[in-house]
Amino acid sequence: MLNRIIEASVKNRFLVVIATLMVIGWGLYAMLNTPLDAIPDLSDVQVIVFSEYSGQAPQVVEDQVTYPLTTAMLSVPYAKTVRGYSFFGMSYVYVIFEDGTDMYWARSRVLEYLNSASDRLPQGVTPKLGPDATGVGWVYQYTVLDTTGRYDLSELRSIQDWYLRYELSSVQGVSEVASVGGFVKQYQVIVDPNRLLAYNIPLQKIRTAIQRSNNDVGGRLVELAETEFMVRGLGYIQSVADIEQIALGVDEHGTPIRVKDVATVQVGPELRRGLAEWNGEGEVVGGIVVMRYGENALKVIDRVKEKMESLKPGLPEGVVVVANYDRSALILRAVDHLQKKLIEEIAIVAMVCIVFLLHFRSAFVAVFTLPMGILIAFAAMYHQGVNSNIMSLGGIAIAIGAMVDAAIVMIENAHKHIERDGGTKSHSEMIIAASKEVGPALFFSLLIITLSFLPVFALEAQEGRLFKPLAYTKTYAMAAAAFLAITVVPVLMTFFVRGKIRPEAENPISRVLIYLYRPVIDWVLRHRVLTVVLGGLVLFVTVFPFRDIVVSRFSDRPQSLTYRALVKLDALFPMEKIGSEFMPPLYEGDLLYMPTT
Repeated sequence: MLNRIIEASVKNRFLVVIATLMVIGWGLYAMLNTPLDAIPDLSDVQVIVFSEYSGQAPQVVEDQVTYPLTTAMLSVPYAKTVRGYSFFGMSYVYVIFEDGTDMYWARSRVLEYLNSASDRLPQGVTPKLGPDATGVGWVYQYTVLDTTGRYDLSELRSIQDWYLRYELSSVQGVSEVASVGGFVKQYQVIVDPNRLLAYNIPLQKIRTAIQRSNNDVGGRLVELAETEFMVRGLGYIQSVADIEQIALGVDEHGTPIRVKDVATVQVGPELRRGLAEWNGEGEVVGGIVVMRYGENALKVIDRVKEKMESLKPGLPEGVVVVANYDRSALILRAVDHLQKKLIEEIAIVAMVCIVFLLHFRSAFVAVFTLPMGILIAFAAMYHQGVNSNIMSLGGIAIAIGAMVDAAIVMIENAHKHIERDGGTKSHSEMIIAASKEVGPALFFSLLIITLSFLPVFALEAQEGRLFKPLAYTKTYAMAAAAFLAITVVPVLMTFFVRGKIRPEAENPISRVLIYLYRPVIDWVLRHRVLTVVLGGLVLFVTVFPFRDIVVSRFSDRPQSLTYRALVKLDALFPMEKIGSEFMPPLYEGDLLYMPTT
């Protein structure tokens, strides 16, 4: 079957060329639209449930809010872990789902179970879902600064909360814009207990009166002179004076008792649990942009920057917005560095092909399979949803060396056929014969290399999310190279492997290498058993761990010859000298400093 594919490709080479151009266009589109990020997202699929129980101690929050919610979430389908955390006035419940669970399906299930748990919560406690984001969704952060000194922190916080935050939340791909620092304005009613006692008014009555007075009352329509007038009672609180005039009752003389008679009303800051500082110069107000799950981080950041530029003219005079964290710099730096290395790899492979084949057009055929295979890998990445990051691009980098092997072998075999042929066959017939001779074997050899990464697909959890992108791209690239070896490469050889072909014996580099490795091969073939034994010994010393044997078998005899010999042998064990860590160090260029007390 493979021979038929090779023959059909050569005989219909213009159709193959057209299909190749279409695949190149498909791959370029996929490469330009594949989401970019620095590293794979290692976060679990999780839904955060946040509840606020103002003024309550952590133990009360735990008993009244966290525990009922946690027990209700235990029965959510595909939830593997439920964690609850209680703080002063706040409760957090983390519902972690099994791998592969759709984020939005999980959120809908959590909402469904929240409805059944709401009747077990204290009055006034309303659980809310956290943003539809992951642990790496923090992609952009900015600071709102006053360069004139005319605005205090509460005014800057109002600009952030009521202007910047809402506008940035409308940007496509943004899940949440969180505010940090500054003071949130609130009306504060400072009650005088002595006056309450004098007027015999309970504290709850003040709360109820303020709550009921902050309301508009609708009436009916009154028609006068063929004109309708709406009757309304305007009662929404708009100032401190409105609160001061709220009636609480009457005294013994029938005089109304107002809020201002028993309390002081003022505008003050809401209780806060943290602050933001700018370069040691004092407190500031900031905002954190959180990206929605599954979005393209680089495009989201670009949209946020574009939106921010359009918002700057609407800021008060002297107020500026300064970015203090921008992940796009890390993404571009990491991806550009790896792309440069890929280009360098391709260039080195091209030079090696030219040096050893001594035929520029033949070298072009071999090198052409590299970008072609990479584009096919990008197309598969795009449709599978695999991001372009240091791991996925690393898989392509690993595959580059092996991708070109099949093309080189087929070209060298075609050179041999052209050298030996005395003009009895046409050029196409020689290419078909040369390709059929080695093509099927090369195809299966590349497939075997492709299957070498299959165990990586068995990894789960964070290990799987880290290494699967590498395995996917390496597999796609090798599979593409195998397919190109029996379709595109024979067609390209009919176009480019022509003219004067220099024999391998005329290549000075090849002659030197043959001169060096021929004696080694002769010796190895004459001493086959010894070669196998030496190879097995090297493998044994390198891989087999002696430490467990030393500890378990001979630790009670530290002076014995066997113990000392194994200790010395263990010191030669290379794996014991190599450190291990989950991820390599990644210098991002930013330092997050969040002290807690």
